[in-house]
Amino acid sequence: MKKTLALLLALVMVLGLCACGTSNAPAESQAPAASEEPAPAQSEAPAEEPAAAVDTRILYEADDSMLNTYTLIAVNPDAPFTDADGNAVSDVAVNTAGADALIHWMLSQAALDMAADFGMADYGEHLFYLKDDAPVYAGDIAAATGETKTIRLSTTTSVKDSGLLDYLLPAFEREYGYTVEVQSAGTGKAIAAAQYGNADLILVHAKSQEEKFVEAGFARVVDGFEAERVSFIYNYFVLCGPSADPAGAAACASVKDAFAAIAEGKFTFISRGDGSGTHTKELSLWPEDLGITAEADSFADYTEWYVSANAGMGACLVMAEQMEGYILTDKATFLTFAANNGQIA
Repeated sequence: MKKTLALLLALVMVLGLCACGTSNAPAESQAPAASEEPAPAQSEAPAEEPAAAVDTRILYEADDSMLNTYTLIAVNPDAPFTDADGNAVSDVAVNTAGADALIHWMLSQAALDMAADFGMADYGEHLFYLKDDAPVYAGDIAAATGETKTIRLSTTTSVKDSGLLDYLLPAFEREYGYTVEVQSAGTGKAIAAAQYGNADLILVHAKSQEEKFVEAGFARVVDGFEAERVSFIYNYFVLCGPSADPAGAAACASVKDAFAAIAEGKFTFISRGDGSGTHTKELSLWPEDLGITAEADSFADYTEWYVSANAGMGACLVMAEQMEGYILTDKATFLTFAANNGQIA
């Protein structure tokens, strides 16, 4: 009898302990049991929190009007160079041999294959594509000499911020002995640097500005090619914005409709505002009746939502993320930005 009472008492105690650990709240609302993991020692530093994910998303892409073509142009040593004030500049030394070597290499099959492959390992997709009619150079490429060793390349921020040049140029420098000094800015500023005599070649992406550069006598035809402008790779501009997409841009029938929706709703838009190829493309996408141009007066009535940053692509993407705004960018730079959790090297 005593043994039976003892067993019953033990059973009641076990059931009581189980009842204390049970909650009536739904399972998904329960906090994890604190006893499952030992508390860290007071002297240990707190674990570093993972970097916050980028909220900016690609909302619209692959519209025919968002094609983004890149072009190489060699600088003419006999061009009418000027300074920033428009005064003629003489005694400009242009490294034509170095520029030819770099253009010849960039258009070689090996370099074209590298450009086409860029991004696949890190992003699972191409960041740049080869133009179907891109010329391919199969001739000799001159090695560097003491006089031709340094090449000045003036280019747009997209090929710099995306990492393309950091991927391509070391292979050229190792094989042929050159050092390529890269100056990156918006296409307008990149072209201006060449007009001031501060570049041997340019790599840009704004056809209208390139054609003016050629017409003004600043370009030359490189041996092995038929024209001053050598277009060889392309990608697409993309319209990006906050994941919430308050303008409903992703659901629009065209990118121009998306821009109209942003303007109508007065949602924050970050413009490069720097005369770059991206800025030039953006201006062509706004409804004509808004009258937005490169001139500050043209968007004076829209400053509550239209932000003209006068900055590079990477910096503008950071602004768009911080301000939850919309932005037009090249896809390569955006994917690099997102993969780096909102950082641009």
